[in-house]
Amino acid sequence: MSLKSINPVKTKAWNDLKDHYEIIKDVQMKNLFVENPERANEMSIIWDEFLLDYSKNRITTETLSLLKALADEMKLNSSISKYFSGFKINKTENRSVLHTALRAPKDSKIEVDGINIISEIFEVKNKISQFSNGVISGQLKGYTNKNFTDIVNVGIGGSDLGPSMVINALTYYSNHLKLHFINNIDGDYVSEVLKRLNPETTLFVIVSKTFTTQETISNAHTIKKWFLKSASSHDLKKHLVAVTVNIKAANDFGVESKNVFKTWDWVGGRFSLWSAAGLSINLALGNDNFERLLDGAHKMDLHFQNAPFEENIPIITAMLSIWYNNFFNADSEAIIPYSQNLRKLPAYLQQAVMESNGKSIDRFGKKVDYQTGNIIWGGVGTNVQHAFFQLMHQGTKLIPADFIAFKKSLYGNTAQHDKLISNFLAQSEALLCGKTKDQIADEINDKEIIPYKIFPGNRPTNTIFIDKLTPENLGKLIAMYEHKIFVQGIIWNIYSYDQFGVELGKKLAGRILNDFSQDELNDHDASTKRLINNYKNFL
Repeated sequence: MSLKSINPVKTKAWNDLKDHYEIIKDVQMKNLFVENPERANEMSIIWDEFLLDYSKNRITTETLSLLKALADEMKLNSSISKYFSGFKINKTENRSVLHTALRAPKDSKIEVDGINIISEIFEVKNKISQFSNGVISGQLKGYTNKNFTDIVNVGIGGSDLGPSMVINALTYYSNHLKLHFINNIDGDYVSEVLKRLNPETTLFVIVSKTFTTQETISNAHTIKKWFLKSASSHDLKKHLVAVTVNIKAANDFGVESKNVFKTWDWVGGRFSLWSAAGLSINLALGNDNFERLLDGAHKMDLHFQNAPFEENIPIITAMLSIWYNNFFNADSEAIIPYSQNLRKLPAYLQQAVMESNGKSIDRFGKKVDYQTGNIIWGGVGTNVQHAFFQLMHQGTKLIPADFIAFKKSLYGNTAQHDKLISNFLAQSEALLCGKTKDQIADEINDKEIIPYKIFPGNRPTNTIFIDKLTPENLGKLIAMYEHKIFVQGIIWNIYSYDQFGVELGKKLAGRILNDFSQDELNDHDASTKRLINNYKNFL
């Protein structure tokens, strides 16, 4: 059973929202707070160490009512049920979408093609746990019987961005192992990583679902060549593990079957950190912390499945995103964590969101006549206050933003944490309130400068305030954004879980690579031909 196809712009709720937008588009949020002193309380959700304050948005209770009506007309609730139940909602690839099953309890029943997949998931999880514990404890050693000191995750896309983001975010909980990431096919970059490593004490985790990803397999061959300068092929086996569905290809490369960790075709790469693709997370943090990460995500899964619209964090944030993207024509959203540990979250969400919902063909197989996917970008506060906040405060573009922070400092540096949080709260207040001409005139005498110092305000933000950065709370946060992506895809009537858009360039790269070693070029446009020849002549 696949998802139901409904053109959103033909629904009553969509057209009601268009009419409503014309009424509300110029509303000043400051006035809404004056009109309703309870607005902040009414437009907040408190759930399990999370506070979502969405009161600083250009919405009223009527807006929320109309957004709920749109979700209902688009059959969101029945789609959520299919999402969690194993139906093949990824119709274009005839696959289920079940990264949520990876964090489900052991007594769950989730079937794919009539087979309950939970027991197999836990078999792999047990294998991961045993291997990880062996490496961390020193029971598993390198070819010279030395303990492993360094782990290198070799992957790209979701096989890199997810583990890298989580390990950076949870550095506070890490053990003695040093983690490195090789992703880009840039040989200079690979060499820079390898020159810092000792082959006797380094373990390589090769993550590729198909074991054919060009960047990953090319880098794996470079690593193999580097390793064999100081050891044998037999020695190498102790230093290689793989995460893949293509066990034969991994074996042919030199990975022993006992060191191959299975993943499944119903786990999309950008949602795979919960699977064996998160092996490096397990190694860096230990199995207990990895399980806490999964437990947090599962709690958000239950919240998403069961909470009503007005209390549902992923649904509310998704529908607000629809509101700005499709009615205010706001093309982008900023993700701004006020935690240096979350510095890789914006890049992670760029892939998760833009690869999922960057689609222009709907579930009818027709070109859409409305905007879909958002441009996701951002950075860490307070750093970005000295960078792109100028554009957010005084630029011509409307950029909704998520502000994310943690109430408790991990290391107990309260004075410095107070300064961080004061900036976190001040910036969303400044984006809301701005600064008027009269306020500035009271401060300065030079009237010519006044226009340059005006802050228009009325810029929408969500505030996500979390008690503490823990593995469990990070799991909740990541899952929140995963479900937000799903809701947006349902409302836009697109398939969120294929990524055919990344394939064309890869195929053309193969043709161009062949051109470098032959006299006659393949057929290309004139610009590309000239660039190929320029490169060949340089060589």
